[in-house]
Amino acid sequence: MAASSVFLAVLVVALQLIDVARGEIKTTSIASDSRPVILFEEFGFKPGGVADVSVSGVSWSVPEGSQLQSVDPGLMGFILISNTLFFKIANESEYAEETGTAFCPLISEYVTPLFRLKDVGPDGKGGGSVTINAPDQYTVLFSSCQDGVEVSMDVRTEMYNVVVGGNGRDYLPVGLLPLPGIFAVASAVYFAFLAAWVLVCVRQRATVERIHAVMGALLLFKALKLACAAEDSWYVERTGTPHGWDVAFYVFGFFKGILLFTVIVLIGTGWSFLKPYLQERERNVLMIIIPLQVIENIASAMIGETGPAGRDWLAWNQIFLLVDVVCCCAVFFPIIWSIRNLREASKTDGKAARNLKKLTLFKQFYLVVVGYLYFTRIAVSAFAAVLSYRDLWVVNVSVEMASLAFYVFVFYNFQPVERNPYLYVADDEEEAAGGQLELEGTFEI
Repeated sequence: MAASSVFLAVLVVALQLIDVARGEIKTTSIASDSRPVILFEEFGFKPGGVADVSVSGVSWSVPEGSQLQSVDPGLMGFILISNTLFFKIANESEYAEETGTAFCPLISEYVTPLFRLKDVGPDGKGGGSVTINAPDQYTVLFSSCQDGVEVSMDVRTEMYNVVVGGNGRDYLPVGLLPLPGIFAVASAVYFAFLAAWVLVCVRQRATVERIHAVMGALLLFKALKLACAAEDSWYVERTGTPHGWDVAFYVFGFFKGILLFTVIVLIGTGWSFLKPYLQERERNVLMIIIPLQVIENIASAMIGETGPAGRDWLAWNQIFLLVDVVCCCAVFFPIIWSIRNLREASKTDGKAARNLKKLTLFKQFYLVVVGYLYFTRIAVSAFAAVLSYRDLWVVNVSVEMASLAFYVFVFYNFQPVERNPYLYVADDEEEAAGGQLELEGTFEI
């Protein structure tokens, strides 16, 4: 019954938390692991695709105090499950739990067996391969139907689709095959964006502020991250390994993530536009966000490299989500403080028109930041859940389009120009602006 409950829970987690697999060839080490179910990889197959799993260094043991007298290696093995059949296996698991009978996924009629540990040779090596006839998204799992048995082994997973004509292999899932081109185009767009930004800053050098240099660095790391993502996915598609491009991807992604939240906070506080300094509470926000971004990027790298087979995979997922939520919430406070300060200043400093423009722009900035973070963190996940496995590339396109729209809004509204809303106000605007500020109510978050 315990194994049945665990298996059902794992199925639910698999559907909700597994990132879209890139399909690269992976070797995962399992050491003294007693989990009844271990998830390895997920992959979208075309007809004729191949799933190959091999193991080496296989051993097992019964820990002290266990009630198990002997180990049956025939009750431990690897299986392949079509994601469209998850609910049927979950129903089997629930029924077994309700009736008090034993449930072993290895013998379910809805799984495709790869091999069992009884088939492993005396040298601790073995494996199995399956050709896919029914195209779908499939997940590789190791299942042990003996509670408490600790298994150690090195597992190599290799999944690919056969190129038309049979002369090559595609190691990217069918739903992610357009990724190299998508990332390459996006990278080119951001490099062009960076060139345009540098040109604007050169032409308007008299009004360039320090924040504009930080914004330029953000564009640079965003473009470099996408370029590495394109190379990474291109190599994975053809060879099954990223050839080190994943390391560069994580490095540039690390700096891009920190700079993105830093730019949002600095603009939100009005640094370099409204004032040349940061208040204590604003510095504290930065001191919170930057370390959290470091943790988030480390968690993201570990999740990407270890995959769901790691014991702490679920914990790292939870840490990643928690840190992301905290960072998203923290960046709102400086914007809210700036809006309230501008509201108060408009009543006392006699510069109604200027403060009205600033206030309006900060309100727009706040709403755009909220919309961008909500879409890229929450809405996209819900969108991916309803997409066919063949169309998962649409998620990446949606994220990059939303990101580009966000960057264009921010960079256009906070570019260095002579008649900046922060710096220039015509005298004939003051009277009308003062009346408008009197009519507006307090901006509530």
